[in-house]
Amino acid sequence: MDTCQTYFTSVKEIKTFHLKGNLQNCNITKEHEAADPERRPQVQAPWLRSGPGRCEALAARARLLGVSPARGPGPRGARSGKFFHNLMERKDFETWLDNISVTFLSLTDLQKNETLDHLISLSGAVQLRHLSNNLETLLKRDFLKLLPLELSFYLLKWLDPQTLLTCCLVSKQWNKVISACTEVWQTACKNLGWQIDDSVQDALHWKKVYLKAILRMKQLEDHEAFETSSLIGHSARVYALYYKDGLLCTGSDDLSAKLWDVSTGQCVYGIQTHTCATVKFDEQKLVTGSFDNTVACWEWSSGARTQHFRGHTGAVFSVDYNDELDILVSGSADFTVKVWALSAGTCLNTLTGHTEWVTKVVLQKCKVKSLLHSPGDYILLSADKYEIKIWPIGREINCKCLKTLSVSEDRSICLQPRLHFDGKYIVCSSALGLYQWDFASYDILRVIKIPEIANLALLGFGDVFALLFDNRYLYIMDLRTESLISRWPLPEYRKSKRGSSFLAGEASWLNGLDGHNDTGLVFATSMPDHSIHLVLWKEHG
Repeated sequence: MDTCQTYFTSVKEIKTFHLKGNLQNCNITKEHEAADPERRPQVQAPWLRSGPGRCEALAARARLLGVSPARGPGPRGARSGKFFHNLMERKDFETWLDNISVTFLSLTDLQKNETLDHLISLSGAVQLRHLSNNLETLLKRDFLKLLPLELSFYLLKWLDPQTLLTCCLVSKQWNKVISACTEVWQTACKNLGWQIDDSVQDALHWKKVYLKAILRMKQLEDHEAFETSSLIGHSARVYALYYKDGLLCTGSDDLSAKLWDVSTGQCVYGIQTHTCATVKFDEQKLVTGSFDNTVACWEWSSGARTQHFRGHTGAVFSVDYNDELDILVSGSADFTVKVWALSAGTCLNTLTGHTEWVTKVVLQKCKVKSLLHSPGDYILLSADKYEIKIWPIGREINCKCLKTLSVSEDRSICLQPRLHFDGKYIVCSSALGLYQWDFASYDILRVIKIPEIANLALLGFGDVFALLFDNRYLYIMDLRTESLISRWPLPEYRKSKRGSSFLAGEASWLNGLDGHNDTGLVFATSMPDHSIHLVLWKEHG
């Protein structure tokens, strides 16, 4: 085999001899000419065969041209390269290459494969390395670079986000194309419960949002999305809590109400009041319901009481008001709901029908149409231990109850004292789970049950998430799957029948996270040491 390699190592030389018409000088050529013409294509030249005779045939072909093969030490590829250089000038080589290319293209696929196999078997390390490097380039097709951008985007939609992130590491070109595929990343964000703002035009924006979203969702799954803090300043137990726009109002048995900046933990205002069972505030005023059976309105800047509402015969557990209507409503332990003129302080109406303490009142604008109300109408909801009553309010003050909702006709199931109403749906929790009513039809849309956890109480309810808690943990539920996706441990706190000692903070994220609304207060509760325990969103890593 060494002799074969010394004399002839490239099938290209063999082809050269064939093209120069030297076959008549070879004994094997005479045998070919004597052969049957029909069988002539099946006869193979000796230098193309494998076996002992192959080397002698190759040497004979070299002698016909009067060539002295290069000898000496060195790799086979080097010897064959020197021999080939002596064999043919550049111009002759180009002519030969053109001719052999024409011949090669006329072969069948099987013949082409056999020719290539033979060439590979004759090649040295240098040729094989050259072949390997060029094949890698020829066989790979960068479809993201070659295809139209729209078609690339269509194909990318079939990949999951994690695979897409891996593909971004392939090259700068891939990263640029994949990052600009807005629809893919928007869909991935929606699947994680993220809100989508279609007005954002930045093509690279949504991949960044997805990376932020996946980090936050992992923090939730690992129970690492929150942190805690405390507000200290009251000298007696805190019953009343209300949160709005980064400010938390607390009402205490120490006859004071304080307004806190949650982000800094600093007290912004502190005024002397009565014993507060419930509070609600805006920039100018504070409204308080008290255990002394009255409702009062206070001015933040001066601390002065501007109105005093008297008429209830039991503690006032819930208040709500609307400046546009100039109406204030209050729910009391005397089983009644009173409607007041906010500016005048006079009682406009007393709504009766409850047979238990009225622990929650909500004044909200309706967003859906039904036989009983139209979009834009103001609706009053009041809740006790067993029932939720719906009242029209607005143009007509002397109103009657539109509807009474309950989860059991025999009053065997109690409702939690927290009520959610956004103008379209009413949600309340009970021992059986969460109940959601359609406000247009008053039908129960669904009941969400969690068998593994009993007595879950509702704090907040949105389009995507719900915030719940029990005696030990704060929970986040994905409403699309009705599964709990995160929890956070809570300290032991004072239990309260009124439910005013627990409070949800920011609520916009319940309709879907967006990378900006997962900040600030999540949950607040009063503690036995008169402090307020806060659960806050942890900043993004």
